Amino acid sequence: MIEFVAENLAPIMFVSLIVFLLLGYPVAFSLAANGLLFFIIGVELAPLSNSINLSWPLLNALPERFWGVMSNDTLLAIPFFTFMGIVLERSGMAEDLLDTIGQLFGPVRGGLAYAVIFVGALLAATTGVVAASVIAMGLISLPIMLRYGYDRRVASGVIAASGTLAQIIPPSLVLIVLADQLGRSVGDMYAGALIPGLILTSLYMGYILLMSFLKRDSMPALPLEARTLGSGVTSLLVALVVAAGIAYAAHVYFSPTQGENADILGATVGVLFIYLVALADRAFKINALSRLAQQVIIVLIPPLALIFLVLGTIFLGIATPTEGGAMGAVGALVMAAAKGRLSMEVIRAALASTTRLSAFVLFILIGARVFSLTFYGVNGHLWVEHLLTALPGGEIGFLIAVNVLVFFLAFFLDFFELAFIIVPLLAPAADKLGIDLIWFGVLLGINMQTSFMHPPFGFALFYLRSVAARVPYLDKVTGKRMQPVTTGQIYWGAVPFVCIQIIMVALTLMFPQMVLHYKGTGSEVDPSTIKIEVPGFGSGGGGLTLPDNGGGLGLPGGLQLPGGSPLDESRQPAQPDTAPKQNNTAPDLSAPPSFN
Repeated sequence: MIEFVAENLAPIMFVSLIVFLLLGYPVAFSLAANGLLFFIIGVELAPLSNSINLSWPLLNALPERFWGVMSNDTLLAIPFFTFMGIVLERSGMAEDLLDTIGQLFGPVRGGLAYAVIFVGALLAATTGVVAASVIAMGLISLPIMLRYGYDRRVASGVIAASGTLAQIIPPSLVLIVLADQLGRSVGDMYAGALIPGLILTSLYMGYILLMSFLKRDSMPALPLEARTLGSGVTSLLVALVVAAGIAYAAHVYFSPTQGENADILGATVGVLFIYLVALADRAFKINALSRLAQQVIIVLIPPLALIFLVLGTIFLGIATPTEGGAMGAVGALVMAAAKGRLSMEVIRAALASTTRLSAFVLFILIGARVFSLTFYGVNGHLWVEHLLTALPGGEIGFLIAVNVLVFFLAFFLDFFELAFIIVPLLAPAADKLGIDLIWFGVLLGINMQTSFMHPPFGFALFYLRSVAARVPYLDKVTGKRMQPVTTGQIYWGAVPFVCIQIIMVALTLMFPQMVLHYKGTGSEVDPSTIKIEVPGFGSGGGGLTLPDNGGGLGLPGGLQLPGGSPLDESRQPAQPDTAPKQNNTAPDLSAPPSFN
């Protein structure tokens, strides 16, 4: 029995960790306790198995592993983006966006649902924090959607799903963690996830469009009396056309001098022009633009500018993700101050939440380092690798099996736990099979997004449950008695969007170029065509010219080779001495050599 345990310590250790987690123990402490417990067992059983490579001195490696976690520059982006998201949420940006975009899409059936998805994507691209997005939209949009007759399941599902877009649309926190665990660039992970994130947003909108035809009464259009900004879409379209024309003219102007950067500079000029026009139109009451056009331009452009400040600088290679997060945090403070909503209370709350999340991540990482030290010491990584690479179907079979595994584990574990426990075990097998790790990471990111919507443990559902009405209430506008939103309605509303997530995983598997475009279109280099020529020391023009200082090879004192440059035509190259050596006495090695 003891021999059996010694030979199978890796799978026993892994199963024990799952049991610890299912019993409800905190993840960080479960990882660390499991690692230390099995380290002691492994040291005692090491003489009975050749697969156990553990000894007491190995514990001396833990401080260095902990320091590696704490000195990781990549993970600095997490507190920056968290701080930025919380400040933006407190600044009222989400409220302004939802109100304005809701008015813009109001005349369309399902317009409020479209607005929630659109704003969810914008908040995802500026905050990257699921909790902030879901809570903000739950507080602001859910009462409005219920007021105007939206089906409770549709309204709940749309809010929960659009909030989870912060998991896959950069600057997502989960993408930072996945890049760190996979040993890849965060910038490449962001570039690879951008198109799948936009396609997923489009699929959400496609579902709302389909439902607006199939169940017309489930999502009515906004009534006329609720459209306080009036009409004015034509004015907005004209303003966009003018901005596009100015952007194109600026692009033509900058092209000769700025090259590839002319596109970005031209777009910046066009956007800045229309923004200043809208501000002047409102300030001086010129009324060249409709109220709707004014509001849309003034509300939309600042968060879009913040998105460019963060993601644009990262994609252009101007800033690292950590530097982009720092600039985003400063930009969020500026936006909050511009709206007059920046106070010490806001900063204190943002710092407290940021510290809490950062400490949570750090403790999980430290626990994971303790666990991995023991797990690798019992060759657990080889056990997992052999188990996964032996799956039928090769690369496709591996990807399908892994995605099914992650999908079911997401019922019980959140994305941090999956990223720190499961991904380090899967990555070596994926790399051995030749799978691009950025593609693999984006696939897992889309899959782990479902962990926020899985009934009954989805965190997005918990966030929405915390702000949705639990008892009947009186609507502030109409004065009608409104029924509460039940937990069952929230859960059933999330199910269609979980199915859409599964479809998105399948699309990413079938069309990997959606992610692999991050590599660019540079031509491939055939290694067999590479020729390396080492320059010689001959008197030809292709030789290596060395300065003549009389010491040989241009070094002071040299290597006692013939002085002068071998390329000096006024001197004859030294001839080799072909005379037989007369003195074969061995050198005296009892004293150090003299270089004088």
